[in-house]
Amino acid sequence: MKKRPIIGITMGDPAGNGSELSVKALLDKRVYETCRPIVIGDVNCMEEIIKILKKEDEVKIHGVKRVEDAVFEYGTIDVFDMGMVDMEKHIYGKISKMCGEAAFQYVVKVIELAMNGSIDATVTNALNKEAINRAGHHYSGHTEIYAEYTHTDKYTMMLAHEDLRVVHVSTHVSLRQACDRVKKDRVLEVIRIANEACKAIGIENPKIGVAGLNPHSGENGLFGIEEIEEIQPAIDVAISEGICIPEGVPTPPDTIFSKALGGWYDIVVAMYHDQGHIPLKVEGFHYNKELQKWDAVAGVNITLGIPIIRVSVDHGTGFDLAGKGVSSELSLVNSIDYAIRLASSK
Repeated sequence: MKKRPIIGITMGDPAGNGSELSVKALLDKRVYETCRPIVIGDVNCMEEIIKILKKEDEVKIHGVKRVEDAVFEYGTIDVFDMGMVDMEKHIYGKISKMCGEAAFQYVVKVIELAMNGSIDATVTNALNKEAINRAGHHYSGHTEIYAEYTHTDKYTMMLAHEDLRVVHVSTHVSLRQACDRVKKDRVLEVIRIANEACKAIGIENPKIGVAGLNPHSGENGLFGIEEIEEIQPAIDVAISEGICIPEGVPTPPDTIFSKALGGWYDIVVAMYHDQGHIPLKVEGFHYNKELQKWDAVAGVNITLGIPIIRVSVDHGTGFDLAGKGVSSELSLVNSIDYAIRLASSK
């Protein structure tokens, strides 16, 4: 019988709600039935959140310095203790250099553990971009850190919520820069990555929708020429390679996601960050206006094209919720499940 995969979970920014989400997710016995989880973070932070959640009688923290020393037993949360946080200076919900440094080092360590084979997949809680930049690490997010530390040039982000999947030609750049990055070679690269990603999760013949950049996909050049000069040529090459793009042309952005939800496509290639993120979060994030709380914050973020598995929650650090015991762990649970699927398919 194949062993349950070892999943490394970063704690995220210590000032955020990643420690709470980690504890709540690992209180689910089913997680331990399908994988061997280990949190990369700080023992002190994890122990504090257990007290806040009043779960001292249900779970204990087991600090380790090597993955080999983890016990992987339900009721015990193994933590690869990085010892980065001075609890006397620790404040929930506040951006700090200390927490930015800690969050960054958790990510570097989990990448190292995956690259050397100590763990089978990585799952990341949210970090704060301003905090890591204050700490001197000038990255726009997890994806760019993973790309650099895995020495990867061709990569992209995939968001997924149930059967809605989205990949991006560009992500963390200004909208002006995003338009400039819609180039044939990059669009083709992302189409190819999307095709392989779908196959990796068991979709034998993926159907790919490719969004236009401009309103109405440019209306034959009336509203822009990127579809004619960059996106269509990329689609033509992809089709010649046997990739299934049902319509054979860029699909207007205002209808492509409704079609995807209707089963027209297995995955959508979005041209920039918000074009893909907004529809996915409308589907996965549900706010209850009567109770004034989030009923669901679902969706996962997978980095494609890198040599290791990385899945992440599709939300921020939750500074407004941190330390209060009220955060929803659904996105983290879904991320762990996705990581298990990918690790088990290797």
